[in-house]
Amino acid sequence: MYIMLNNRSICGYLAALLMAPAAYGAENALLEKSRQLTVEYATQLQAALQESLKSGGPAAAIGVCAELAPQIASDLSRQSGAKVRRTSLRFRNPGNAPDSWEARALERLESTNGNEIFEADASGGARYLKAITTAGVCLACHGDALAPEIESELATAYPHDRARGFKVGDLRGAFSVSWPAETRSKATTHHASQPKTPPVSKP
Repeated sequence: MYIMLNNRSICGYLAALLMAPAAYGAENALLEKSRQLTVEYATQLQAALQESLKSGGPAAAIGVCAELAPQIASDLSRQSGAKVRRTSLRFRNPGNAPDSWEARALERLESTNGNEIFEADASGGARYLKAITTAGVCLACHGDALAPEIESELATAYPHDRARGFKVGDLRGAFSVSWPAETRSKATTHHASQPKTPPVSKP
């Protein structure tokens, strides 16, 4: 199943309601878990960035993205069993370069102004991407005109930096969640043991 959701349409999500109840329940469960993971990732990272900006300015925030963000992703991955990370077509850290699925999904989000993409695969796993939109505060490190001290910090920390020249509202990148093979079958078993509640769609 492939679902893309944006701020204007939920057609793909409604189409999923036509699937078999067990399959729908399993995939819906993974979609919700993926959303929860990205909310937790964003919440922890934003709190750390705000604290670093208050204490040391944008230069200190570079260290948070370089060191703390991967640790948050690692912790969430270990707790959930999924692979959680950030990625972008214009990445700062080569380790965050998108794989082929992520690259296609990022291009689709960018071309359609989408917000998230979820896709279940034949192996029983699933992939999820949640857009990260550029905010005004991001421009100190990701905009066109960077302060000299920021230029210096980035040159040292990220010699292969591509993550500049963004404007407010641009797709900066995305949170990525990858569920391994057979995850949906486990979710289906769990779903089958739960009280049956029919899905509800809202206009």
